[in-house]
Amino acid sequence: MTTVGLIGSGNIGGTLARLAVAAGHDVVLSNSRGPETLTDLVAELGPRARAATPAEAAAAGDLVVVTIPLRAYREVPAAPLAGRTVIDTNNYYPERDGHFPELDDESTTTSELLQAHLPESRVVKAFNNIYFAHLRALARPAGAADRSALPIAGDDAGAKAAVTAFLDSVGYDAVDVGPLAEGWRFQRDTAAYAGLYSADPNDWERPAARNAEQVRAALAAARRYADS
Repeated sequence: MTTVGLIGSGNIGGTLARLAVAAGHDVVLSNSRGPETLTDLVAELGPRARAATPAEAAAAGDLVVVTIPLRAYREVPAAPLAGRTVIDTNNYYPERDGHFPELDDESTTTSELLQAHLPESRVVKAFNNIYFAHLRALARPAGAADRSALPIAGDDAGAKAAVTAFLDSVGYDAVDVGPLAEGWRFQRDTAAYAGLYSADPNDWERPAARNAEQVRAALAAARRYADS
């Protein structure tokens, strides 16, 4: 089993921690407020979970999930993540994060920014395009007829293989979109973003399974913001 370090333990981080523990992984949780603020979540998760600082979670994880507001990406500790596979769940919301000119003009992507900050790590974009409640509700065992797929993007084949195996363990198939530069295809407000896993626009929080073929179709339909 894998030890999963989490830098950020909010909605997505907490959901991934629950799925990981249910799959038999150990988790090391962290946030910006300190390990003592994670007591309740650690107690809920049980003996496979512990709280730590972000640097400690980074050092402990075989896989490390960065799931924080994009504006704080430069605070992710680089040294303990050297040589590690890092899953990036970030999305760009200018009203929350402030404006990044290189994202506004679409000359790069959120995960490429994190990769540049972590030059000795192997960044894979994943889990950013699904609402946290859907992520928890749609997990299914391998072979289930209603199993959903999630897109991933990354520049390192070995890292993508590790993330694909982790997705499989927590209940999802993976659709490889290609390099990090193609991660824009499932960024905010694209066809493959959160609404893809919603059953009905008028009942948005009701989840709907989406298989690999459906995810690939949504990715193919993606348009750059400038072209939308």
